[in-house]
Amino acid sequence: MPLDSATLYFVATMVSALLGLMLLFFGSQEKNVALKWWGNAYLLGAASVALWTLASGMLGDLLSLALNAVGFVACGMVWNAARVFHGRKPNLPGLVLGALTWVTVVLVLDPREATLRMTIGAAIVSVYAALTAAELWAERRKSLKRRWPAIVVPVLHGFVLLLPILLGALLHPANEPLSASIWVTVFAIELVLYAVGTVFVIFMLVSERAVRAHKAAAAMDPLTGMLNRRGFAEASARVIEREAHAGRPVTALIFDIDHFKSINDRFGHPAGDELLKLFSTLVVGNLRISDLSGRIGGEEFAALLPCSLEEGVIAAERVREAFADAGICVEEGPVDTTVSVGVAGGPAGTELEVLLAAADTALYQAKRGGRNRVAAAAELPLSLERARRKTAGGGLAASERASPAAA
Repeated sequence: MPLDSATLYFVATMVSALLGLMLLFFGSQEKNVALKWWGNAYLLGAASVALWTLASGMLGDLLSLALNAVGFVACGMVWNAARVFHGRKPNLPGLVLGALTWVTVVLVLDPREATLRMTIGAAIVSVYAALTAAELWAERRKSLKRRWPAIVVPVLHGFVLLLPILLGALLHPANEPLSASIWVTVFAIELVLYAVGTVFVIFMLVSERAVRAHKAAAAMDPLTGMLNRRGFAEASARVIEREAHAGRPVTALIFDIDHFKSINDRFGHPAGDELLKLFSTLVVGNLRISDLSGRIGGEEFAALLPCSLEEGVIAAERVREAFADAGICVEEGPVDTTVSVGVAGGPAGTELEVLLAAADTALYQAKRGGRNRVAAAAELPLSLERARRKTAGGGLAASERASPAAA
């Protein structure tokens, strides 16, 4: 039984309108501007297609042209929604360029060239679909494997619209009116699938962003904006693995603000919080962009540097001196800003726990030595790390386990 294209287009517009309302609702609930862009695009496109399908015979040429132009604006809004979603400004000229191109084509071409006009219209929609896919491709991240529908859906949409153009007369004989072509039915069915598929992609992207935001929040210290203990450990594991592949050493630093409890007692917790913020800023500002740093508890901070122990000691001294020279004064008087630092380095592949344990031992040496100083642990030998890793698998040879380096 042949499918009625007008009915299919009506169903497509109703589905699009329902999805548009849903997107607007969630956009308002979540205060997401991109969802509002997508929702308005769906409603605008559904309204224009519905009016054109149901009343095209009763409308004059000018109103029909205006409805078509509105439909192309809706396509431009879908593209701009992808831009807004990724933090870019809407492209207003591009928003209306498709509609202006269509109006120009209709005014210039002979009215008998209906097939050519429809072909150009399909090409305009395909260009917008390609721009949407390109926008999503340009924003790809490590999660690209999960994002492939975001690129495939608009590409397939454009491909279906352009397929009659690519195959030409093979699929649309010259003596067959375009309205009777099988491709009108195909377009109607594809429009429903595209509307549903695009909303699926939108919610997939929104969900992915929400999950990423929650993960970032779970890994961050809310007071200082640095990585917390969990985030620091996860990020450090990736750095250690990367440096191990390159055979480069790593160094860990542990910072402990001196007499922090007395600072809280004398000046109050708000002053203590400001001191923690100041120190976090100094740590980040005096380390390289490739170095990791985080607040791992109370007044204790840590850093992981992809460098040798000697370079790590230099970096620690730089932070210590900057904090000591901060010169903070409050109404009650000057605030002592000194920090003790423990530094420990190890060969490529040394695990974070091993480095932090050695750095913590060095930190207590610095405190026992009078505070406001940097103490470095003896560099962890390669044989010690190898012995620790191989113990579970039977261990090293007795001669290697008994070597002075392993001891």
